[in-house]
Amino acid sequence: MPQQSTSQHLYLVMGGRVRDTRSIEFQDPEGIHVAGVYSTYDSAVEAWRANAQRTVDDAEMKYVIVDLQKFFDPGTP
Repeated sequence: MPQQSTSQHLYLVMGGRVRDTRSIEFQDPEGIHVAGVYSTYDSAVEAWRANAQRTVDDAEMKYVIVDLQKFFDPGTP
């Protein structure tokens, strides 16, 4: 199936326990918590912040925002 460019921008918020607090190498990739997919960066940041605050006392927990546009269309800057 040919890749198609998409104009819809989506952001994935996910997190889990990391092996090293300076990286995003997750200890248990199958156990990653998917907070959701969001259509605006601001709503993704809001979800990221809420989840990061909920786990603030656990230094090994890390949440990230993934720009899915880069996944759907790798040529996008």
